[in-house]
Amino acid sequence: MTTRERLLGLLVAVLWGLNFLAIHLSLEQFPPFFLVALRFALLAVPTILLVPRPDVPLRWLLGYGLGFGTLQFLFLYWAMAAGMPTGLASLVLQASAPFTVLLGATLLRERLDRAQVLGILLAVAGLTVIGAQQLGTAALGPFLLTLLGALGWALGNVSSRLARPSKPLHLTLWMSVVPVLPMLATSLWVEGPDRIAQSFVGLETATGLLAIAGLAYTILLGTVVGSGLWTWLLSRHPAARVAPFSMLVPVVGLLTAWVVLGETLTAVEIAGAGVVVAGVLLGSGALGGGSRAARPVAEPPTERAPSPAAR
Repeated sequence: MTTRERLLGLLVAVLWGLNFLAIHLSLEQFPPFFLVALRFALLAVPTILLVPRPDVPLRWLLGYGLGFGTLQFLFLYWAMAAGMPTGLASLVLQASAPFTVLLGATLLRERLDRAQVLGILLAVAGLTVIGAQQLGTAALGPFLLTLLGALGWALGNVSSRLARPSKPLHLTLWMSVVPVLPMLATSLWVEGPDRIAQSFVGLETATGLLAIAGLAYTILLGTVVGSGLWTWLLSRHPAARVAPFSMLVPVVGLLTAWVVLGETLTAVEIAGAGVVVAGVLLGSGALGGGSRAARPVAEPPTERAPSPAAR
């Protein structure tokens, strides 16, 4: 990866780390399943009207939308609404990185060099140190829900990698179309129309305005900018090379939760965050030993989306 690409990976980590605070603010006003549906619906409507469908096979578009958009945020928002601390959620969700590396190696036959393996192990060790300090603040249920969200993110990463879009931003935007109906149906079934309607009461209050601001952040910066850059990086490099950058997200998330929400951050957790940073730098090749990107043993066969006349 080039220095510019590593900086873009770092930017995504910062945007996504701050995203957890934005989600926390939105959940103060809206029920979790409806919030996921609302988040993607506000992006899906202009996408359908203004953005051409990406030139990728439909199954990879659906896989990306179901994994990255639906499963990840269904379980993440559910976990945070059930009491998962904001900083800890940003940490546990990064289990998507080793999940992605494992899926990339098994399903895409991507080779891992020694630096990548050491970098992943080092980052996982740092996450384990932080998690051991933080786990006492969360119940087992929200913790497991967040892990399921991480698995959904990893499945979305693999689908995005296989899609190989010529215009990654188009894939990111069209991904937002997929979660709307399943999440709206889930919300109506679980949360009910009355609770959904009640969430629109008091939007003019400080809580409501902060919830709207958080929703705007998740849509514009978390999804359009952050996910767009992430999809672009995955279209250019093996999943194992890109995924480690997501491990920087909890560093930002934990610091933000500490400063803004008053969640505790110990010296051991700070040290663990430093180990995570070192592991990501090593795994991405920034510390040497990984100058060449890992390449798949065999590229998936190229598929072309049907022409507009055939759709």
